[in-house]
Amino acid sequence: MKRERLIDEVRGALAKTGFFVSERHAERGLCFDIVARRDRTLLFVKVLANVDAFAKGNADELRMIARTLEGAPLVVGERSGTGPLEDGVIYSRFGVPILARQTFVEFLEDGVPPFVFSAPGGLYVRLDTEALRRAREERQISLGTLADVAGVSRRTIQMYLEGMSATVDIATRLEEFLGEPLVVPVDPFAFTPSAAVVLEDFARLARFERDLFRRLERLGYEVLPTIRCPFEAFTQHEATTLLTGVSSPDASVERKAAIVSNLGRVVERDAVLFVERRTVRMSIRGIPLIAREELRKARDLDAVEELIAERKG
Repeated sequence: MKRERLIDEVRGALAKTGFFVSERHAERGLCFDIVARRDRTLLFVKVLANVDAFAKGNADELRMIARTLEGAPLVVGERSGTGPLEDGVIYSRFGVPILARQTFVEFLEDGVPPFVFSAPGGLYVRLDTEALRRAREERQISLGTLADVAGVSRRTIQMYLEGMSATVDIATRLEEFLGEPLVVPVDPFAFTPSAAVVLEDFARLARFERDLFRRLERLGYEVLPTIRCPFEAFTQHEATTLLTGVSSPDASVERKAAIVSNLGRVVERDAVLFVERRTVRMSIRGIPLIAREELRKARDLDAVEELIAERKG
């Protein structure tokens, strides 16, 4: 299946199940293709026919964006270099969960969660440690007996009781011996391993962006630049996070504002767009426009926030 059709299917499944979905953007090389929100669930989805194309730089930035906006990163694909992705399995690449298209659709439309995840060494499942502990205590089964049944050491059984995942084969042996289910499902939308903060690589930014971000930092903002994203940075102060766009002279300010406005509505965050030269327009699609000279003249952070508040549509 071509990637464009795959993106349309993923967007359709999200919209069908009550998600507010971002518009489709034509830009290539972004770290995500779709942003979707339903109630408290916010997803940043990258769609790839072959998930081996998901590079570390994309993963780092996707995790950073999801963490900053309190969402979850996710890749939906069809295959890897070794063949089709298996249904019902959560894969992972650079700390981002990966689902086959069918697994993703079944989870959304039928509420069928995956139970198995792929990791070095094979396929694993999470065990219900309370159920395992209760069954062992009620039947007075020793660690040694469980170890013999599972074909592992006593220490490994103890680690299962402490929360370590088990292979599918071992979990099946334990369930058959105890006569009760032990495997618990995995929520791929909550599968967000901790990740290091992406370093702010100012050397890769255009001079206007670099000077702009340094000015914002001197005024008291924390700036997290993005590279593979439709906007250029997150600008943060206390509980406020702004999607921050920077429009160069040869770029379409209207197009940039449309993209940032759409994403801002989905992620429920305000946005601001900085331009090199002042124009007669104070905002576009509800996105405040602030010129380089205006930012330079701002005395402090409060002055910038007043400008933003005055120009919000």
